[in-house]
Amino acid sequence: MPDVPLHAPSKINLKDYQKPSFDVETVSLDIKLFEDHAQVDSTLKMVRQSAGDIVLFGEDLELLALMMNGEALSAERYELSAGKLTISDAPDEVTLALQVRICPQTNTALEGFYMAGSGDETMFVTQCEPEGFRKITFYPDRPDVLAIFTTRLEADKRYPTLLANGNLVEAGEMIDAPNRHYAIWHDPTNKPSYLFACVVADLDVLADSYTTSEGREVLLEVYAKSADIDKCDVGMQALKDSMQWDEVNYGRAYDLDRYMIVAVSQFNMGAMENKGLNIFNTACVLSSPETTTDTRSFSVKAIIAHEYFHNWTGNRITCRDWFQLCLKEGFTVYRDQSFSADQQSSAVQRIDDVATLRAHQFAEDAGPLAHPVRPESFVEINNFYTTTVYEKGAEIVRMIANTLGANDFRKGTDEYFRRYDGQAVTVEDFLSALSITNDKVEEFIDWYRQPGTPVVSGHQDYDSATQTLTITLSQQTRHVSGFDAPKPLPIPVATALFDKESGKIIAERMLLLDQAKQTFTFEGVSAEPVVSLLRDFSAPVQLNYDYQDEDLAFLLKHETNGFNRWQVTQMLVNRILLPTQSTKSNPDVYLAALAQTLPVLAGEDAMLAARLLDIPSAQELAAAIPEDYDPEVVKAQREGLYQQLAEALKDQWEMLYKQLPLHSYEDSAEARGERALRNVVLDMALTANVEGAGEWAQQQYDNASCMTERFGALKAMVNHQVANADAYLADFYQRFQADDLVIDLWFSVQASADNVNADVIKSLLAHEDFDWNTPNRVRSVISAFTSQPTALWTQQGLDIYTDVIKKLDDSNPMIASRLLQVLARWNTLAEPRRQMAHLQLLDVQQQVFSKHVHESLSSVLGTATA
Repeated sequence: MPDVPLHAPSKINLKDYQKPSFDVETVSLDIKLFEDHAQVDSTLKMVRQSAGDIVLFGEDLELLALMMNGEALSAERYELSAGKLTISDAPDEVTLALQVRICPQTNTALEGFYMAGSGDETMFVTQCEPEGFRKITFYPDRPDVLAIFTTRLEADKRYPTLLANGNLVEAGEMIDAPNRHYAIWHDPTNKPSYLFACVVADLDVLADSYTTSEGREVLLEVYAKSADIDKCDVGMQALKDSMQWDEVNYGRAYDLDRYMIVAVSQFNMGAMENKGLNIFNTACVLSSPETTTDTRSFSVKAIIAHEYFHNWTGNRITCRDWFQLCLKEGFTVYRDQSFSADQQSSAVQRIDDVATLRAHQFAEDAGPLAHPVRPESFVEINNFYTTTVYEKGAEIVRMIANTLGANDFRKGTDEYFRRYDGQAVTVEDFLSALSITNDKVEEFIDWYRQPGTPVVSGHQDYDSATQTLTITLSQQTRHVSGFDAPKPLPIPVATALFDKESGKIIAERMLLLDQAKQTFTFEGVSAEPVVSLLRDFSAPVQLNYDYQDEDLAFLLKHETNGFNRWQVTQMLVNRILLPTQSTKSNPDVYLAALAQTLPVLAGEDAMLAARLLDIPSAQELAAAIPEDYDPEVVKAQREGLYQQLAEALKDQWEMLYKQLPLHSYEDSAEARGERALRNVVLDMALTANVEGAGEWAQQQYDNASCMTERFGALKAMVNHQVANADAYLADFYQRFQADDLVIDLWFSVQASADNVNADVIKSLLAHEDFDWNTPNRVRSVISAFTSQPTALWTQQGLDIYTDVIKKLDDSNPMIASRLLQVLARWNTLAEPRRQMAHLQLLDVQQQVFSKHVHESLSSVLGTATA
C-alpha cells in the first residue's frame, strides 16, 4: 500500500513561473516495444537560456544509462529524486543521451505510453497532455519547451501499424530480427512534449486526401480496428469540412503532408490534438446510423473539428504554462461551436452550448470547486480540465468577438497568428493581439482572473411624455473564498425592443455593462415595448430582469432569435420550480404559451420545437439551490411540471407523432430535428397515458431505421416501464453485443432510469461486460447514475459511488478525481443527507492516495467547511 500523505501535496503557483534554464532544439526518440516492457533511447540537443541546472522530469522510469556530450555520467554527477533528474554544472550546449525502461503493459492510468485492449485487439498508444511525456522518458516536460522531434518505433510484426507525429521518413524490417520491423517519423514543426504521440497496433485505415487553399495535397487517414473501419466515413467527412471551414473563416491552411486520426477504446479524454496524429476515444470518432445516435454522431463531427482547429490554436501557438490552458481550449471550443452552428440550426447549437454551461459550469462557479478561467495555482493540472476552462473560456472569446464585430475579430486573430506562430504564449498576449482595433478588449482580462458567475439584474422605466425607455442594469458576483473581492466586469448585453402591438423589433443594440450599475436610454420609443435581453446568450451570466409572465409568453411567441425563445421557456420553468426565485410564475401561462407555439414551430424547425419542451435536469436545478436541497422534493416538483405539460398538450401528441412518420435514414438538420421531436413527443405521450403510446414505442423500436429511433424508443419504454420493456432490453443487448459503444448505451439506459436504485447499479458493475479499465464503460454506469440524485444521495448510493472512487484512485486517478467532483455540492443538501454525505467524504479522505483525488477532495471538503 502506498504511503499516506501526511500533508497536502505542494501547490504550483502562476506567480512563480520562470523560464527553463535550458531549451531543447531537437529530440531523437527510439522506442523499442517488447513483450513485457519498452526501452526508450532519447537524444536531446539542449542550449542554455539562463543560469541554472538542467532539470528533467520523469515518473515510473528505470534509468539505464545517461551520457552528456558523449561522456557517461556517474551517479555523483546528477541527482535523481521526487520525479526529477537534475544535472548541475552543465556547459551551455549539451547533447544528452538517455536510456530508460518503462512498462506500458501495466500502465492502467492511461497516461504516457500504455497498452489498450487485450488479445487480438491489443494496441499501444500515448496520452501526453498535460504531463504524460515524463512517463516515457526524462525530459523538460513543460509546454514552453518546443523542439523538433524525430521518432523511431520498433516492434514485432504482429503490430504492423507504427505511427508517430509528422511525416514518414523510412520503414523496414530488422535484419537481425526478421519477426520485427521499424518506422521512422519526422515532425518538422517545433512542438512541446505534450503533443508527442505514437501508436503501435494492428489497425485498418480509411484513406482520403484534401487539397488545401495553398495547393498542398494532404493525405488523410483514419485508423481503427477492422470491425470498425466502416464507421469512419462520418469522421473523415467532418475532417475535410473542418479543413475547408478553417481556411474560409480564419485563413489557415494545414501545414503538413499527412493528417492521421486513431480510434482507441481505452482513453481517458474525448480526443487529443497531437500534431498530425490525433488520438481519439472511439466514442468520438466512430459513427454509423445503425449504431450511433444523432446526438453522438453530431458530437463526432464537432470533436473532429475541435482537434483539427487545435492545429493552430494550441499546436502552432501553444501555452506558455498550464495556467494558460484556457488560451488554447477556450478559443478552440469557440471555433468548434461556430463550426457546429454552421452545420445545423444555429439556435439549437447555441441552446446546446448554453445548456451545458448552465448545468455544469454554473454549478462549478456556485460551489467549492469554483476557480478562475485561468487558475492561480494547482496541485494536479488534470483537475483543471473543467467546464470553467473550456466552456466559460469559449464564452469569453465569444464576448470579445461580438464586441469587436466579425471584421475586426478576424483582423485580431490574423495578428495573433502573425505575432506568435511557433511560440508559447499567455492570455495577455492573446488579448494584446486582438486589441489592435479596439483597446477595450484588454479589459476582458478580469474575466480570466475572477471566479464566479455574475448575476445581472435590471428593470425598465418608460416615459410616454418624452417617448424614452430607460433600462437599468446592475451586476453582482459572489465573493469566492481565497480570492480578491470581485470587480465589475465588461458584460455585453445584446438587447432588442419589441413592439407590443405588431410583435416586430423596433430597436436593437449591444449594451456594455462594465460598472456595478448603469442606465441605458432608448429615445423615440412611441409605446412601452417588451425588452429582450441577453439575446443569443451574449455573456455567461445569470439574468434576473423584472419580467412579468406575460412578457415572457410574448417573447416566446414573437422572438426572432431561436435561442431566446428557448431561454424564456427556461425562465418560466425556473420561476415555477425553484424556491430561490423571487417571482413565482403561474404554470398556466407557461403551458398556454407552449400550446400556442409548439404546433406552428414543429412544422418550421422541429429541432427547436423539441428543445422548447426542455425542463432543466435535476442536477441543473440542484445547482441553483444554495442550501437545504432535498432531491426528493426537486424530483417531485420537476416530474409534476412535466406531467402537467404532458397532460396540457395531451390532445396534440398523437397528431404530432403521426406528422413525424418513420422513413429511410437521412443525415440532415431537418431529419435530425424530426427524429429529436418524435422521441420527445413519444415520451410526452407515455407520460400523459395517451392510448396506444406504448404500442408506438414498440413499433418505433421494431421498425427503426437508425439508432436514434431505436434507442429513443428503448429509453422511453424503460423509463415508463412499458410492458415487455425487459424483453426489449434483452433484444437490444443481443443485437449489439459485439459493439462496445452500443453496449455502453445499454448500460447507461439502465443506470439512468427513473426508477434506478443501488441494487441495479451493483448488478451492472458485476456484469460480465463491465470493464474497469475502459473509461467509457465506467462512465456509462457511474456517470449515468448521477443523473438520478434521489438514488445517488442515499447511503447505499453513496457507498457504491465512493467505492468506485476508491477503486479507481489506484488504477486511474484522473477518472477517480473527476467522479469525485460530482459530489462537490454535498454541503447544500438538507439534513440528514448533508451529514451522511460529509461522513462518506471523510471516509474517502482516509483511503485515497493520488494527488488528483487529494486536491479535489481538499477543495470539496476544505472550502465547504471553511
